[in-house]
Amino acid sequence: MSTKAFASQADLQDKQVSFTRLSEHAYAYTAEGDPNTGVIIGDNAVMVIDTQATPVMAQDVIRRIREVTDKPIKYVVLSHYHAVRVLGASAYQPEHIIASQDTYDLIVERGEQDKASEIGRFPRLFRAVESVPPGLTWPTITFTGKMTLWLGKLEVQLLQLGRGHTKGDTVAWLPQEKILFSGDLVEFDATPYAGDAYFRDWPQTLDNIAALKPEKLVPGRGAALITPEQVQQGLAGTKAFIEDMRAAVEAGVRAGKDLRAVYQETYARLQPKYGRWVIFDHCMPFDVTRCYDELTQYPDPRIWTAERDRQMWETLEG
Repeated sequence: MSTKAFASQADLQDKQVSFTRLSEHAYAYTAEGDPNTGVIIGDNAVMVIDTQATPVMAQDVIRRIREVTDKPIKYVVLSHYHAVRVLGASAYQPEHIIASQDTYDLIVERGEQDKASEIGRFPRLFRAVESVPPGLTWPTITFTGKMTLWLGKLEVQLLQLGRGHTKGDTVAWLPQEKILFSGDLVEFDATPYAGDAYFRDWPQTLDNIAALKPEKLVPGRGAALITPEQVQQGLAGTKAFIEDMRAAVEAGVRAGKDLRAVYQETYARLQPKYGRWVIFDHCMPFDVTRCYDELTQYPDPRIWTAERDRQMWETLEG
């Protein structure tokens, strides 16, 4: 019998939603460490970055958008492929769903397994899961490296600044306003999920974000960062977690320890510093497993399935 409830199954408390105006054009939909959604309002259209997990949950985002604008929601941008970010897309009835080609490739390769895996991990985050249409959320436009959209006079750059949380990570950047929507490359007071991550690349990708000098940043989870100091704090905190995790796992691998021993030691090392962060206990088994994989025999993340999730949890927490 596991000592800890699997993943986030014990997390049943609703969170307080905030809809924060960052500028004339940018808003952050945040909910106390639940997955965030970004909103960009251009001269002639609205862009939504990450959709919420179900169409019913997305309706709350739409309601808040409609309180500030009646412009059509034409674009949905997927910062990456994870189900909790993309399965609400149908609610917006967008003209286009935009993602990096790498994200598209991951949907082809592992979208179905990821969908089943995530719904099992996060019952509360998939409220009204029956409202998700059958199948997957497919991009209608893909790009590699950089894509620029003009919402009237407002420039929106979609950028791949490197691998980190996944290989397809995309940020949305408003160069005129110095506002960045990071997806799960950056978290704030929330534990980075790294089960599909590239630990070697992630710190450099964060440096590439910092090089843009964003003055405001909407992380994947946590409150909107609304000063350059807060942005720096979010970047530094995420980077420290990834580097501390890798250092701890690397020490165990070098000592020839098995995954369970490495997990227990890494948990003990990181818990005092990061244990208060949202979803720490959920993320740690997945994060350590992926880091161990990367440092031993799997340069690319293995596919998580609902069954693999349970087996891993039993091995590490049972």
